[in-house]
Amino acid sequence: MRRRVLGVLAVAILAGCAAPVNVPPGPHASDPVCGEVLQALPGVLADGEERSITSQATAAWGEPPITLRCGVEVPGPSTERCITVESGETSVDWLALESDDELVPEHGRRDSGAWTFITYGRVPAVEVVVPAERGGDQPTAVLVELASAVERTAVERECVGVDDVY
Repeated sequence: MRRRVLGVLAVAILAGCAAPVNVPPGPHASDPVCGEVLQALPGVLADGEERSITSQATAAWGEPPITLRCGVEVPGPSTERCITVESGETSVDWLALESDDELVPEHGRRDSGAWTFITYGRVPAVEVVVPAERGGDQPTAVLVELASAVERTAVERECVGVDDVY
């Protein structure tokens, strides 16, 4: 009987342990601000629990995982769709990338229909990949939940609309 209880306990413990999410670090992952961003991240995102990761300055939640990388390359001026996400008094600009954009990371390309967002005008830059299964019809809702953590990065530029140019 004791062996059976231990076996059931071991299976229950192992079942609760998901494999770490393997996301490569960004080239500037060692930026100290990334540590501040990671400390401010929520433990639950889009109803997914935080998962263990294998790389510096990265985070993941749920299955399939929503991933975040801090310290990716800062995008320059772009014609990509730039969206401003506001949460309370926090405002963060993000580039919403198409799947064939060169800035989309390999782990974002593997997930058919995934949305990739990279902060615009912030240093260090932060990237978020939201799998289609997790984003539903409002993938930007994830960005709202991340805004207070991402606002720790320095603002150097902002989105500019067509009306702002003239």
